[in-house]
This record gives sequence, C-alpha cells and structure tokens, in this order.
Amino acid sequence: MGFGKLGDVKPDKVEMKKPGFSTKQWLSYLSNVIKLSPIPKDQKFGEVPQGVLQLGGTFVVSGDEVVYQWADPVPGAHPEVEDVLKAAGVP
Repeated sequence: MGFGKLGDVKPDKVEMKKPGFSTKQWLSYLSNVIKLSPIPKDQKFGEVPQGVLQLGGTFVVSGDEVVYQWADPVPGAHPEVEDVLKAAGVP
C-alpha cells in the first residue's frame, strides 16, 4: 500500500467534521503549520510545495503482519479511532 498525492484520486464520498477549535487554538494551529511547513527558497509565488500534496495514513502492525491499514483520501480525513483500537486489540 502506498500513499498518494492530493488530486491523484477523487474520493466517492468523504465526511469531514470541522474541528471545534477556539480562536486561541486556531492561532496555535496556524502558527504550527507555518513553523512545520517551511517554504523552499526557490519556491515561486503561487506554487504549491510537493510535500503539501502528500497524503498519509494509519497502520496497525502485529509482528510482521499489517492487521489494519487506512489511506487518507483527502487531508484531514482519518479512520475512526474505535476501528484502529479494535484492530490493535485494545478493548
């Protein structure tokens, strides 16, 4: 399983929930994004760094076996925590 880039595949349906951030939490989040997403020196205005387009995922591994895998269809999407915990054997 590999991860794709934003725009590689258009998901059929994605249910997104907005975070319940306070103003202070939004400012903290935006500050972290700026610190963790430096702009390359050769970046031209309006271009999107390739790292921004990379999607991630979640795995549960038991020994040498992958018992659960999830590929993010879009940024911000994530598996249900209960599904990941169940795959990990956590009651």
